[in-house]
Amino acid sequence: MNNIRANFKESISVKSKILVSQELDVLEAIGNAIKTAIQNGNKLMLCGNGGSAADAQHLAAEMLIRLRPSVNRAGVPAIALAQDASTITACGNDFGYDFLYERMTQALGREGDVLIGITTSGNSDNVIRAMKIARTLGITVFGFLGSGGGKALEFCEEAFVVPSGNTARIQEAHITAGHALMEYIEDCLLEEGYLQLSD
Repeated sequence: MNNIRANFKESISVKSKILVSQELDVLEAIGNAIKTAIQNGNKLMLCGNGGSAADAQHLAAEMLIRLRPSVNRAGVPAIALAQDASTITACGNDFGYDFLYERMTQALGREGDVLIGITTSGNSDNVIRAMKIARTLGITVFGFLGSGGGKALEFCEEAFVVPSGNTARIQEAHITAGHALMEYIEDCLLEEGYLQLSD
């Protein structure tokens, strides 16, 4: 029980540190850029590994389907680049997993799109490769990072960096920030008349 309580306390502590930092301003800046991209007919792409891949899929689903039960609106174009077992294993077998997100970004990304790379270490090679190719294609790159930001930080226009080196705590903060970000984008699109509420 003591370990369980300690995990909760540590999670609260990390999020409290974020509240007194400038990270929330970063989320607003990221949200404004994504909102503008969507209004211009572009899309949001997300990628990560392991739990971060699950977070990417989770957040894409919130945009594509529904975020809040009380807010019924049209889907917002968002895609998680960890698409399906066939694509992932084909790339792993034929080229190597380091190239998965780079190839997906190159094939699916278009100038004006936005990419969010999620990596708790900030050093995931496949995410960094995606960030690099995205920049050459005119895709705006943001990061959801941890552990000081790692190598990925230099390839991000803006980054939400969780002040922790503990993977679980970073992931918990990432999904909280992700939900807050998606709500902000949804609210902006509704307020500006881009999305309409439906029955």
